[in-house]
Amino acid sequence: MKIIVDADACPKNVLQICSQTAREFTVPLHTVASFNHNIVSDHHTTVGNGPQETDLAVVNMTAGGDIVVTQDWGLAALALGKGAAAISPGGRIFKQDTIDFLLEEREVKARLRRGGGRTRGPRKRTAQDDGRFAAGLRRLIKERLHSTRPVL
Repeated sequence: MKIIVDADACPKNVLQICSQTAREFTVPLHTVASFNHNIVSDHHTTVGNGPQETDLAVVNMTAGGDIVVTQDWGLAALALGKGAAAISPGGRIFKQDTIDFLLEEREVKARLRRGGGRTRGPRKRTAQDDGRFAAGLRRLIKERLHSTRPVL
């Protein structure tokens, strides 16, 4: 198990929470971002600034049992399809039974924007978001560690 962070648009405090939590549970932490970002991490992968380069790198390094941190619903769906868990920086744990609805919602909003409509952007991040993310990440790690322990 490892934690993989789509670090292109990830808030710094989320990266800090990931780093602290990974150290606490001795889980490897990998970050991926384009060369436009200055990320300090022991296991960092720098990619070009093409539209999907970060996502492709994250998907390629994801395996079953991993945890992917991303706000991209499409990337979360790909991670779930590989048997990994996915969580947003706001603490939303993506589930297999609801990801199709989220992807459909994303497409509807994109169609609206292409037609000249407007959708709301993300709201300002709060301390509650940090707490929700930290709790969700800890929960996923504990679930993954429990499910991979050998039965005696």
